[in-house]
Amino acid sequence: MTEAPHVVAIGLGSNLGDRTGNIAGALMRLRAFLRIERVSSAYLTKPVGYLDQPDFLNVACVGTTDASYRELRDALRRVERDLGRRTPLPLGPRAIDLDLLLYDDAVVREQDLTIPHPGLATRAFVLVPLAEIAPDMTDPASGKRIAELAAAVDRSGVKLFEAGLLTRIRRDVQESRPSVPLSLNRAGVLGVKTVVELNGRASSGRPRSTSTTIVTFDIYADLDARRSGVHMSRFSQDLEDALGDLSRQPAASMDELVLALAERVVESQHAERAEVDARAEVALLRHTPVSGLPTHEFFTALARAVVAKGFRRRLVGVQAEGLMACPCAQSMVGEYSRDRLLAEGFDEDQIGRVLATVPIATHNQRGRGTLLLGTDARVDLETLVEIIEQSMSAETYDVLKRPDELFVVNKAHFAPRFVEDAVREMLRYAHDAFDELPDAAFVFARQVNFESIHKHDAVAESCATLGELRRELHGESAVRHTTLEEWLYPKGVEVDLGRP
Repeated sequence: MTEAPHVVAIGLGSNLGDRTGNIAGALMRLRAFLRIERVSSAYLTKPVGYLDQPDFLNVACVGTTDASYRELRDALRRVERDLGRRTPLPLGPRAIDLDLLLYDDAVVREQDLTIPHPGLATRAFVLVPLAEIAPDMTDPASGKRIAELAAAVDRSGVKLFEAGLLTRIRRDVQESRPSVPLSLNRAGVLGVKTVVELNGRASSGRPRSTSTTIVTFDIYADLDARRSGVHMSRFSQDLEDALGDLSRQPAASMDELVLALAERVVESQHAERAEVDARAEVALLRHTPVSGLPTHEFFTALARAVVAKGFRRRLVGVQAEGLMACPCAQSMVGEYSRDRLLAEGFDEDQIGRVLATVPIATHNQRGRGTLLLGTDARVDLETLVEIIEQSMSAETYDVLKRPDELFVVNKAHFAPRFVEDAVREMLRYAHDAFDELPDAAFVFARQVNFESIHKHDAVAESCATLGELRRELHGESAVRHTTLEEWLYPKGVEVDLGRP
């Protein structure tokens, strides 16, 4: 049984050097072992005991920790040392002072540790900031609420620090009118990275899996002609808030995260529309085809969301690599082999049997396929990886023994495909694999072949709603495919995309 986290209160003080910087640095380091829930305002306070020193800047914070009270006390001392506390004088000047004020309802009276802090009930510089954020916490030694204790002390030496821990910005430049009053389609930040615990979305009876990975986000909002810029810092805060919200849900996935983030960005940036792209490297446990060696194969999980008034769209998908064998070169090698065999005296029947039995040489390419599905239904990412790999000539592996190499090479040469073939196969496989989704669900497929005998690469892509694919695969001609742009930015209201 997991022990419940401990509720603690910490007092922070500084009166040497950059006081606000010292306290901000301490709070940052505290977050490594303390889940800080509330931080008080900053207060200027007169020194107590040893008076010949500068005024202090004091702050209180409350939060939870899994550490024991001794582990927490030791961690606070390490932070003090890291931030330069060197004073040997009791109650003397210091760069940072961290006091463990409360630890649950514990009362500890040991030689080198006292909880609650011995000065808690009498010191205004501790009680005033703590009462601001935790008035109902109780001092277990006296049984009184923090608010009661704060009301009983002399506050004359405590004054609110008006500037706060951060310099007050008196003019919000982003909200000012730009010199060229033109609206922008997108403005934002690229490459924002964070560690995320992703829950796999499973279908077809597969168990869900959870993995911790680094996710990279690109976050955008549109900007009207009246404001100079978007608020860059708010994007990161929106991301942290979205992660916090979804961490309380047992089945949060990357597409749910980008959608929640886009919704927050619309609100925080006062935008008409927000867009979020995310990508993360994820591993799948595989076994090599002949030797059966276990190996982790890596692919890129992708998610994209667009949120605006009247609609919300999200795509979830993967990018995976495989092997492609060129049909054109293989055809030419086959014809050349036929002519050589004829010249050597083999008859047509013998030549036909040989060419049907022996792999025909061709040039190979490494292929990279991308498959995205637009739906609110649960999508198994491993199924998408399998669709991409099946659409190429053969899958690839990081670890291969010689029998595995032979298997992969033979498989590729018996299934030669153009870059266009891979895209068509992806669409067909997706059509079959997601037959339970409604017509409005969307599929995007893209294939890039990194050429081996050319100095350029080959690319093909296509997209459509499942309804359009169904009509076309059932023989209807001249079916117009919905473009990615049209699907992401619909003119009408949101349609049913198939929810769990």
